[in-house]
Amino acid sequence: MGETRRKLTTIFCADVQDYTRLMGADEEGTLATLKRCREAMGRLIESHGGRVINTWGDGLIADFPSVVEAVRAAVDTQNELAGFNARRPADGRMLFRIGINLGDVIVEGDDIYGDGVNIAARLQASAAPGGIVISSTVYDQVRNKVAVGFEFLGPLTVKNVQDGVPSYAVKIGDGSDEPPPFQRPAAPRPQPAAVTETKPAPERRRLFSVLGVIGIVLVGINLLTWDGVFWARFPLLAFAVIAALAWSRDQRRFDRRMTGLAIVAIGIIGINVLTWSGTFWAVWPILGIAAAFGLRWSMRR
Repeated sequence: MGETRRKLTTIFCADVQDYTRLMGADEEGTLATLKRCREAMGRLIESHGGRVINTWGDGLIADFPSVVEAVRAAVDTQNELAGFNARRPADGRMLFRIGINLGDVIVEGDDIYGDGVNIAARLQASAAPGGIVISSTVYDQVRNKVAVGFEFLGPLTVKNVQDGVPSYAVKIGDGSDEPPPFQRPAAPRPQPAAVTETKPAPERRRLFSVLGVIGIVLVGINLLTWDGVFWARFPLLAFAVIAALAWSRDQRRFDRRMTGLAIVAIGIIGINVLTWSGTFWAVWPILGIAAAFGLRWSMRR
């Protein structure tokens, strides 16, 4: 076993969409096609300064010292394979999905491990057939250096990674990343446990239950000791903000940080309303939050 160390590198993951179906239809022909495609991919990876680390089944992993060259290798690979597939029947095309991430990894001998690799694998699993998906760490390095377009896909959830990973689809060719018609009904491939999406944590549900029970108890105490003041409104507002922020950590539809800013703004408005004295003082912190919201939106785009 080689010496264990860490390094910052660009991880390139690829696999074949619908590989099981292809093998079931023509095992020997699929293996021959896979070998030919891998040889082309390996040649392009090496020509861009990368190194193929490992291959298994229909998968391949490589790393690059240059983020820009990794993306260029992926684009060249998809363009060359698109030409190869154009000459094949629709149900016999071998379409690769590629994911690229820039991250800190553990190096042991010739292999690499860690969250940086898991994120690249998750990005690859989310790519369209014949497509490329990159993380925001890669996008920040290549957005003005590679002659392709990008489409923001939102944050992806990755096991053992606390925050969602913002991702971008690389737009190549005619910009279409739709799979061929025959592939749309195909069942999704099961993913390895290391990169499976996390479901809403049970801790969140317990938190909601605890906050609900405490809120009911406080309202009961307030009513039983009523002296004309509904003081329970303040902890109830705090509980509502806490629950909303907890919910925002699990949702994937919106940017989580931007959602969090919106929830905080609503909470500030709630405090202003509950302590109303004729002045809408919440306009000032909300203005600051709106500025932060706009700055993050512009940076995300």
